[in-house]
Amino acid sequence: MRYDLRPLDAIRSIKVKLGLLVAVTVTVASVLAVVGTRAGLSPWATVPVAVLAALGVTQVLARGMTSPLREMTVAAQRMATGDYSRRVHASSRDEVGELARAFNRMAATLELVDRQRRDLVANVSHELRTPISALQAVLENLVDGVSQPGPEELRLALAQTERLGRLVSDLLDLSRVEEGVTPLRVKDIRLSELLTEAVAQARVDGLRYSVAVRPESLVVPADPDRLHQLLANLVDNASRHSPRGGLVQVTAEAVGDEVLLAVADEGPGIAASDRRAVFERFTTSAAHDSGTGLGLAISRWVAQLHGGTIAVADSDRGCRIEVTLPADPTRPMTTKEPIMSTLTPPAPAPTPPDAPVREGLTAYWPEPPRRGPGIVAGAVGVGLLAAIVLPNRSIGVGTALVFGAIAATVLGARTRSRPWRPLDSLDAALVALLLATLFVRDAAWITILCLLAGLALVAVNSTRASSILALLGTAAAVPLAAIRGLPWLGRTLKPRKAVQAWFPAVRAAFVSLVLLVVFGALFASADALFASWVDAITPNITWNDLPARVALALFIATGTLAAAYVSFAPPAVDRLRLPLRPSRRQFEWLAPVTAVNAVFALFLVAQATALFGGHDYLQRTTGLTYADYVHQGFGQLTIATMLTLTVVGWAARKAVPGRTRDLALGVLCAMTIVVVVSALHRMNLYEEAYGFTRLRLLVAVFEGWLGVVVALVMAAGLVRRRGWLVPLAVRCGAVGLLGLAVLNPDLYIAEHNLSRTHTTSPVDYGYLADLSADAYPAIWKLSQDPFACVTGTGKLSPPAHDDWLEWNLGRAHARDLLAGRPPATSQPVGPVCLPVR
Repeated sequence: MRYDLRPLDAIRSIKVKLGLLVAVTVTVASVLAVVGTRAGLSPWATVPVAVLAALGVTQVLARGMTSPLREMTVAAQRMATGDYSRRVHASSRDEVGELARAFNRMAATLELVDRQRRDLVANVSHELRTPISALQAVLENLVDGVSQPGPEELRLALAQTERLGRLVSDLLDLSRVEEGVTPLRVKDIRLSELLTEAVAQARVDGLRYSVAVRPESLVVPADPDRLHQLLANLVDNASRHSPRGGLVQVTAEAVGDEVLLAVADEGPGIAASDRRAVFERFTTSAAHDSGTGLGLAISRWVAQLHGGTIAVADSDRGCRIEVTLPADPTRPMTTKEPIMSTLTPPAPAPTPPDAPVREGLTAYWPEPPRRGPGIVAGAVGVGLLAAIVLPNRSIGVGTALVFGAIAATVLGARTRSRPWRPLDSLDAALVALLLATLFVRDAAWITILCLLAGLALVAVNSTRASSILALLGTAAAVPLAAIRGLPWLGRTLKPRKAVQAWFPAVRAAFVSLVLLVVFGALFASADALFASWVDAITPNITWNDLPARVALALFIATGTLAAAYVSFAPPAVDRLRLPLRPSRRQFEWLAPVTAVNAVFALFLVAQATALFGGHDYLQRTTGLTYADYVHQGFGQLTIATMLTLTVVGWAARKAVPGRTRDLALGVLCAMTIVVVVSALHRMNLYEEAYGFTRLRLLVAVFEGWLGVVVALVMAAGLVRRRGWLVPLAVRCGAVGLLGLAVLNPDLYIAEHNLSRTHTTSPVDYGYLADLSADAYPAIWKLSQDPFACVTGTGKLSPPAHDDWLEWNLGRAHARDLLAGRPPATSQPVGPVCLPVR
């Protein structure tokens, strides 16, 4: 049999396989597209090749994933024709592989059932044909006059009739066994009487019989009719296979809390290889080819019905069959008949080692019960908007519109599963203000930071993360949602009702688009002013940038849909917690914290000494000016503040809550805040001496935010609740960045650097030239040479024109200022433009 290539068989989840299939396909297409572009190939050649390669990879992987399903289809069709020998190649370890293994077990069972059905028909036909043929021969002789009706002929006919009766009776008993309809009527039976009666009914001339019961009064709780049937079958079996003059021994004895019944003969015995098979229906050993092959099967059923066992025991001569029955009348008796099937079920398929516990992902991230067609439509709309607005445009109104639409889609998905809170309104307002910086400020570094802060705030609001691990889990959940949300996406798009509900909307949108294009083109050709408006609002899409726009649309739509899914069905990220392991020995955490407190205290003493000793004392003892002194330690103090938060978190987990812990960590946090104030003071003095830069300003804001976080940690320790700490810290960071954007950092840097007339350090005009158009209100006031030095490179000058989608307040204000004073076209010669070292 030929098997398909199955490289994903080792993966244990069909959902993960589908996610990898999508990821590999997209990666192959993207790599080929990039290679073709860099090789100078036309998109008309690159795109078809990338698509065909992606389809080829998809075909290979998907064919291996669905191969067991195709094999099951073929095998099921063969089963419909009566062929149960076909099996499925079950090498996969996912849900499809489990289905394939279950299918193989079912096929093996059906094959065994069909074989035994055929054997049953053949055996019954054979067993019925023998007595019927003999009876028919006797009757034909009587009819033809070959023999006269006499006692011998009638006795022969009666024997064959009785054989037919026994066979039919055995078959009826077996049918009752299979249906489980035979009730038990249990009562105490004196075994000496029962064994004597069974032997008397099954006695055969020419054989000797012996019955022994120890003790003589031995009693067993059982159904008299069924137990008599069992003994009669065993004695009859022994009689038929004993030689003439042989001895058949029937014994019963008490063994512990059980009764042992045994029937032994002096016949040829049963081979060890046949001892289990002789209890199957229509099964006879090589030495026991007479009989129907049903007696021992019925005996096994009776023994099992009474909670006992039956087996062929070892014997020096002949065959010995032993039956054990419970002797205790208080012992629970099986009153409901077991379904005694003589089928030997196939061995269960081995379970793959290290089988995964499937509740893990579902427990942390349950699937949403509701579909979300509106969420999918919103994500697709955002992707199309991004493809139209973002390419070939500077940051401005269009960028704010796209990311505002992303935030609205994500927060809107949240309202479908949870009620809206007042805090959500505050977060939404803060996100809107952060996104507004995209068209208010021209400095890309601060707008990008505000954008990231807004997205982080949306993520915190979506999952309500309350710890650092929860924040990391939220960040990881967005890319994982591309896989986790596939079943939900399939349920959303697959149902016919959803398609029927979407079709009118799609049809209306298509008709509206056609009418807009037709009438817009007519009016644009009729009026020049209207044509200019149409040209301003319609994107300039060409064949060259179409692949890039499509890729951007797919990327933004996928990312938005993944983030919206996280908001719609948030994972339980707060369950991601490190185990609390408080130490029983207090010194294990108190000694390190005390050591850190001592170092902090010594540092603060040094700071006080430097502050009150003055510049002369500092230079005399260290050889540094005060500006050099404060510059030397700012970075180290920032790192020390971050490490302090780590130490506080570690100690809070190791220490047992109590006054000692609160006092030690409270002192450490208080001294850390003093260190933060010292670091900010150092940075302020250094900036006054050497000027402001973006990095210095941003690091100062970051250090201030760290101080706020330390203060929040102290407050959390006082109220003994910390669930609000991380979300509030994130919101404080967002507010800090928003405040920095409101400050207009580039303008603030330019104004303060140009106003440092009291210092001897020259102004670094080269650095000012690298600022954004936000700094123009300060640059515009320079004299001719410095102004030409700053604007002559063209870096600071805003573009001559922005369309409405890339309109930006900072660039628009700079253009208004330049209207009365155009920038210099060449850089002046002289020392004024030399960079400051």
